[in-house]
Amino acid sequence: MSPEDGPVGGEHHILVGTSGYSFADWVGPFYPEGMRSGDFLSFYAEHFDTVEVNSTYYRIPHPRVLDQMERKTPPGFRFVVKLNQAMTHQASRDPALYHEFLAALEPLKRAEKYDGLLAQFPWGFKRTDANRRHLETLRGLLPGEPLFVEFRHDSWLTPQLEPSLRAHRMGYCVVDEPQLAGLLPPVTMLTTEDAYVRFHGRNARNWWSRDHASAPDLDGRAAGGGTRATGDRYDYDYSEAELKEWLGKIAGLAQQARRTYLFFNNCHAGQAARNAKLMQELLRQQNLPA
Repeated sequence: MSPEDGPVGGEHHILVGTSGYSFADWVGPFYPEGMRSGDFLSFYAEHFDTVEVNSTYYRIPHPRVLDQMERKTPPGFRFVVKLNQAMTHQASRDPALYHEFLAALEPLKRAEKYDGLLAQFPWGFKRTDANRRHLETLRGLLPGEPLFVEFRHDSWLTPQLEPSLRAHRMGYCVVDEPQLAGLLPPVTMLTTEDAYVRFHGRNARNWWSRDHASAPDLDGRAAGGGTRATGDRYDYDYSEAELKEWLGKIAGLAQQARRTYLFFNNCHAGQAARNAKLMQELLRQQNLPA
């Protein structure tokens, strides 16, 4: 089905959640004081109907780990799982790696709570012939899997991107992030039946404070040799006005998509959960189908 065909059965639904849920600094701001980490997901699922599993980026879990997670959520809860860093940041094409990763997903698939994979590429993954080939290879190593792709470098934003993603059955991940040179602007695009948006925050000062040693600083110069900001790039608390900026774009996506996922990745000190709750309320006020 192409995006133009509209959602299955005429249904539109917006799902709001966060990028991960197991954070010690959410105790107090979101989780009740004294709550054990083993109870986090059950509590989370009382407030949200989807989660982006980010722990898989760091290591591929045994299937029983995702089985235990699934059992803590009610019927109808939805999981999206982030690809391992070896696939997106190290460009591994080892079939054994992908086989192990797909095996870990089986409990979610059996429970019919699995909605796909997120391939989040680093800023250094620019639009080159080699990287385009890797993207095609990645698609081939994950046959039939719902796959969303998040680019961080704006070289990908060309007229060829949308038809190419559609041809390879890859969903485009829309981003809200600082408007810095080289980063993607908040352009919406629907290339599969489901839409996907990630809110990273707009912490321009700290965005280049880690990881991207060769990334430009706030003035567009090469970072290095000078004083660089320190702290968490995702430490950001959206205002109500900033989230309202998105309501029109979300409505446009939801009108065409089967499901529209909104994930908040500004996870520092429970801000993602707080902003996700605020977004839910704003959608309700607009009578949008969240």
